[in-house]
Amino acid sequence: MNRIDIYKKRFFILYFIVSILAFLLVARLFMLQVIDGQKYSDITEKRLTKSMPLKAPRGEILDRYGRPLVSNRTGYTIQITKTDIKSEELNEIIKYLIDVCESENVSYIDTMPVNFETPFSYTYAEDTEKEEKEKIAKFNKSLDLDEDLTADELIKELKKRYKISGYNEITTRKIAGVRSEMELRLFSRQNSYKFADDVSMNVVTKIKETTRALNGVNILTEYLREYNEPGIASHILGRVGQIYKEEYDELKDEGYTVTDVLGKDGIEKYCERELKGKDGAMSIEEDSDGHIVSSVVTLNPVPGNDVILTIDLELQKVAEKMLHETIMKIRNNASYAANYEGYDADSGAVVVEDIHTGDILAMASYPSYNLSNFNKEYSANYKNPAKPFWNRAIAGTYEPGSTFKMVTALAGLESGIINGNTSILCNGKYSFYAPSYEPACWKKAGHGTMNVVTAIENSCNIFFYDTGRKLGIERLNDMTRRLGLGDYTGVELTGEVKGVVAGPQYVEKLGQTWWPGDTIQAAIGQSKNLFTPIQLSNYIATLANGGTRYKTHLVKKVKEYSSTNVIKEIEPEIAEQIKISAKSHKLIMEGMRSVAEEGTASSVFKDFEVPVGGKTGTAEVSQGSNNGIFVAFAPYDNPQIAISVIVEHGSHGNSIAPIAKEIIKKYFTGDFLEYTEQKNQMEILR
Repeated sequence: MNRIDIYKKRFFILYFIVSILAFLLVARLFMLQVIDGQKYSDITEKRLTKSMPLKAPRGEILDRYGRPLVSNRTGYTIQITKTDIKSEELNEIIKYLIDVCESENVSYIDTMPVNFETPFSYTYAEDTEKEEKEKIAKFNKSLDLDEDLTADELIKELKKRYKISGYNEITTRKIAGVRSEMELRLFSRQNSYKFADDVSMNVVTKIKETTRALNGVNILTEYLREYNEPGIASHILGRVGQIYKEEYDELKDEGYTVTDVLGKDGIEKYCERELKGKDGAMSIEEDSDGHIVSSVVTLNPVPGNDVILTIDLELQKVAEKMLHETIMKIRNNASYAANYEGYDADSGAVVVEDIHTGDILAMASYPSYNLSNFNKEYSANYKNPAKPFWNRAIAGTYEPGSTFKMVTALAGLESGIINGNTSILCNGKYSFYAPSYEPACWKKAGHGTMNVVTAIENSCNIFFYDTGRKLGIERLNDMTRRLGLGDYTGVELTGEVKGVVAGPQYVEKLGQTWWPGDTIQAAIGQSKNLFTPIQLSNYIATLANGGTRYKTHLVKKVKEYSSTNVIKEIEPEIAEQIKISAKSHKLIMEGMRSVAEEGTASSVFKDFEVPVGGKTGTAEVSQGSNNGIFVAFAPYDNPQIAISVIVEHGSHGNSIAPIAKEIIKKYFTGDFLEYTEQKNQMEILR
C-alpha cells in the first residue's frame, strides 16, 4: 500500500468518526428540542423571577450615654414559598419542620390561641370572661369561622379546611396552627411565609440536608434584634414581632408588608416610625420546587434611625438588682419579724427621675422577663401569678401610705391652715369625732407635741388628721392633682394608668357615701387613694425642685443610624407650675431630711455620704403583709434626682429604703462623675 492509500484510509476513518459525532449531536438536539422539548419548556416556564423586599435593619436603642441596649445581628430564617404541591404534601413538610425545630428546642411561629393538650381549650385564661370571648371571636372571625366555636370545634374545622389527616390530635393542632398562621399572613406566590426566625445552625443543617424534598422551603439570612443586656429594662425596651393582619390592614398604606416585623410594646412600639428603616429590593429566581436559584440586590436598604433613651444603663442595673435582692431578703427575714411580716413579698417597682427635666433615669418592675427568650419562656411567664409582663412602675396602683403626707403638709401650708409654728399634741388618738370615731396614730403612746417638720419626720398621723380635716377634701384633692397624682405622667409607654384620687366624686360612682372620716384618712394616704410608682417619683421631683412638674419621658434623642448626627432632641416639657412659697418648700424639705437623719429611715441613711431627703410609708392591703413604700430625693442641699420604691407585701418603707440608698450611691459616688466628665468632653468636641 502506497503512501496515498494510507492517507485516504486515515481520512475515511476520521470522516467516519466526525460523522458519528455529528449524528449523536443532532440526535441529542432533536431529543432535547423535539421529543423532550415540552418537558424542558415547562421547567423553564416554571422558574419564577420575582422581586422580594430586602429587609432594612431597625435602628438601635441606646442609653443616655450611648451604650447599646438593643442592636442588630444576622440570623437564619426558615421561609416557605408557595408551590403547586397538594395540601397534604404541604402538611407533611410543615410536620417535618415542626419536628426539627422541637427536637432542637427552637420555637416556630404559631399564634393560634389553643393549647396543646386534649381536650383543647383557648389560652386566654387570665382574661375576664368578656375579654376572653372578644379575643376568641376576633380570632375565629379573622379565619371566616363561626365566632362561637369551641377550641375543639375550631381544630375540627381547620382539619377539614387544610386536609389534615393521618396524624394524632396534638400533631393536628400543631399543623393547623401553622396553616392558619399562613392563611392570616396571606400566603401566596407573591407572599412567602416565615415559619421560624433565629433558628440554630443544627436546624439549618438538618433542613439543608433534606432541602430537595422540602418543596418551597428556603433558609434566608435576616437582621434580628440583639439584646445587649439580656433581661435588663425589658418593660421599657419592648419587643418586636410579626405584623398581625389587623396591623397590616392599618399600616399597608405606609409601606408595610405582610412579612414585616414591628414594635409590639415598649419603646419598640412607641418609636416604630423612627426605628423602622426603608426596605431595599432583591430580584430572586426560584425553580419549580420553590427553591431560590439565584438572587441579585436591586435596591440597597436604608437602616432605621437610632433612639437614645434617658435611661442610665448602670443605674438601671442597680435598680433591678437591688429590687430583686431586697425582696428576697425581706422574705428570708420574715421568720424573725412580728407576725411573719414580709413572708409574701414577691413584687415591686422602682422609678428614678431627674427632677430638672422629667428624664426617667431608671425604671424597674419585678418580676421581669428576658426579651432574648421571650417566645421560649412565654407560656411559663404568662401563667406566672406574679405577672412578669406587667409593668408595675406605670400600671400598678398602690395606696401611698405616709409618703402622701407631704401633699397634706403643702396644701395646709399654702392655704394658711398651718405654718411653721403650728403645733398639735399627739397622744395616740384623734378625738375630734369622739366618741363615735377615734382613729389612732401608728405610735399608740403618741408623739407628743408636733410641728410640720417633726410630724413628717415621725410620720405622725394625728398632725395630718387634723390638718386634713381643716383643709377639707376639695383643697386637699386640688393639691393632689396639681402634683400629678392620679393622672397620666406622659411617659412614652402604653399601659400607663391614671390611678385614683379619693373623694366624693369617686365614691359616688361606686354607689357609696363620702364621710368626714374618709377625708382624714385620705390626708394620711389611706382611704381610696391609688397611685403608680412613676406618679410618686414625679410628685417628689416636683416638691424637690420647688414646684415645677415636668412631663416624664424616656426618649432623649433620635439620631442617624451609626452616626452622631442628631435628627430630633426631646426638650423638657412643663406639665404644671405650682407656686410654692420659699417658706413652705423649706419646711417640707427639712421634714424629709429629718426622716433620713433622725426619723423612720435613719437606720438606713444616718451618716450616709450623700445627704438625702426621704419618706417611708406603709399601706395595709386586703390580704397578706402590708405594702412598703419609700420616696426620696438627693442630695438635700442641691436636689438632682427623685426616687420612688414600692414592694408589694414588703412590710414597711424602712425595709425597702436600702434600694434607694444603693441607687443614690451609684449615681453620686460611682460612675455618675465619670459619665458627667465624658459628656462634657463630648459637648466640647461637638
